[in-house]
Amino acid sequence: MNFLAIETSTEACSVALVHGDEVIERSEIAPRRHAELVLPMADALLAEAGLSRTSLHGIAVGRGPGAFTGVRLGVSLAQGMAMALDVPVVTVSSLQALALEAPEDDAAILSVIDARMGEIYVAAWRREDDGSITLIDRERVDTAAALILPEATAWHVVGTGWATYEAILRERIAAPIRSADGARFPQARHVAEVAARAFRDGEAVAPELALPVYLRDKVALTLVEQGRA
Repeated sequence: MNFLAIETSTEACSVALVHGDEVIERSEIAPRRHAELVLPMADALLAEAGLSRTSLHGIAVGRGPGAFTGVRLGVSLAQGMAMALDVPVVTVSSLQALALEAPEDDAAILSVIDARMGEIYVAAWRREDDGSITLIDRERVDTAAALILPEATAWHVVGTGWATYEAILRERIAAPIRSADGARFPQARHVAEVAARAFRDGEAVAPELALPVYLRDKVALTLVEQGRA
């Protein structure tokens, strides 16, 4: 199966192409440049693989949560491409894609994205024997100080929320932290990894049913909240 995967929910802009058993990708940390980079990245990957867009059997996309404009861009592009090619779409949690950046062992994984405005997007995961991961509590938006986690013997922490709120998160995580990396972002290769199973299991949907997940509707502080009024 040939399909493209897109991930633009954070500062990282990435596209991966799955063709047969191979995965190739392009990724760049490029805040506010996603719109100009995604399609050229996709075309470069297709050219490298010797494929045309009409050779694609589906599109996968990171559905969020993350930056509002980035999530909306990625899902809109996936919908547009899929409609034009008459192929289905798989949406993948950006927090799940981020969690797959963690080391592969028996520690639980906390994926945490800086949501700005004093909040984080967060979810906890367990790695299975086949390398996949399973959600062990709900995806949510919360403050770092209010974070409550399920029990675990150890944790890996990945994502920009760690870079911003490390001191607070250390207080909230009771079990040993086996590794922590605040410079990790969701990547299209991991969107592709999750999506490959979904395509195989018949979980793809029509483009118009591929929806973003923002976890919150509010995307900016008011002047009062900013202390500027």
